[in-house]
Amino acid sequence: MGNFKKYIVLWLSQSISQLGSSMTAFALVLWVYEQTHSALSVSLISFCNYVPYILTSIFIGSFIDSHRKKSVMLVADSIPAMTSLFTLGFLIAGNLAVWHIYIVNMIVGVSMAFQQPASSVAIEKIVPKNKLSNVSGMNSFSGNLVIVFSPMLAAVFFSVGDLPLILLFDLFSFSVAFCVLLFLIRIPERLTKEKFKSPFAEIMFGFHFLKTEKGILYIMFTMAVINFFSRLTYENILSPMILARSSENNIVLGIVNACMGIGGIVGGLLVSMKRESRKKASVIYVSAALSFLLGDLVMAVGRNVFFWSFAALAASLPLPFIMAGQNLILYKKIPENIQGRVFAIRNAVQYSTIPFGILLGGYLSDYVFEPFMRSNSDIVTLLGKIVGIGTGSGMAVMFLCTGICGFVMSIFSLFCKEIQKLNDC
Repeated sequence: MGNFKKYIVLWLSQSISQLGSSMTAFALVLWVYEQTHSALSVSLISFCNYVPYILTSIFIGSFIDSHRKKSVMLVADSIPAMTSLFTLGFLIAGNLAVWHIYIVNMIVGVSMAFQQPASSVAIEKIVPKNKLSNVSGMNSFSGNLVIVFSPMLAAVFFSVGDLPLILLFDLFSFSVAFCVLLFLIRIPERLTKEKFKSPFAEIMFGFHFLKTEKGILYIMFTMAVINFFSRLTYENILSPMILARSSENNIVLGIVNACMGIGGIVGGLLVSMKRESRKKASVIYVSAALSFLLGDLVMAVGRNVFFWSFAALAASLPLPFIMAGQNLILYKKIPENIQGRVFAIRNAVQYSTIPFGILLGGYLSDYVFEPFMRSNSDIVTLLGKIVGIGTGSGMAVMFLCTGICGFVMSIFSLFCKEIQKLNDC
């Protein structure tokens, strides 16, 4: 079996495992909300996952480079499976509490900080270089397919066998992925033996290298801003805004969320089928600009399910192109022996803004923009002509702001000299 065919087997097994993990994550949200009836309690689940992930990512780069990627992936995949097993045990015993879920998500966040850079580096070692762009598209395709179907499957499983059935499926899907990786996949490796006096020395080494690759560093920081904008709106206020502006119509919300996933699926398919672009850096920012322009802005001015669905498709379809462009540049520009460190730093930098966006978005909606749109100022009158009035209009204004800011930043970055240089790599 060729390397690319072996990767397809690995990809399929990991996708199944990802489906099980995503179903568990969704089911835990339902369970926590059942216990607390608190939106804040649900938000804290994501917060407890992201913060440990970011903090761990800062320090584990050299560990990834100096250890076998296969071993790291096996251990990192096993830890979430163990948390699912313990959750199942506590649930059966009748001792499961909400704070247990927060701890579970913290542990999963730490394990993912190891798994994701190890997996990213492993891909480059397994897959022929001319297939790397296709692989990025495949990963986006499967990831978005999981986003679309995991809530539906979790809801079905939850209604039939409650949380224990979902946890059992999660453990089964993990077992499949674990066995495929352990017995069928070989990852050729050349480990670095470089030692650092402290974790901070390791971090400084990574950033020192990136000083010579200013374009890559620029991409990391601009992606951090983009992630912040997206979490201000899509992560927090999309669902409340749609519900508020559709008279609490759950069907409309389901259609919009499905379109979000479908857009990512289509984008992933397009990336997996197309040839590698010669202007990889430009693709990143053109895709981001289109996402903000046709996603956020149309979402802001839309007044019905057709506009919102179009916006959801337009916002998510370009995202696989952004990730593919990033990965291809990193694979080509970063020496093999330090890829783990750079991927870990990339993850830490780009995702560092997400928890703040999650917390800030809800606050701005409830205490700033929604109250402001209920006032009688001239600005409110003008904004009302653009986004409409009533409940949800303040959240629409937030989409308007993120759309404008994100589009301007993307276009500005597109013409940055350092970014243009990366097109030639």
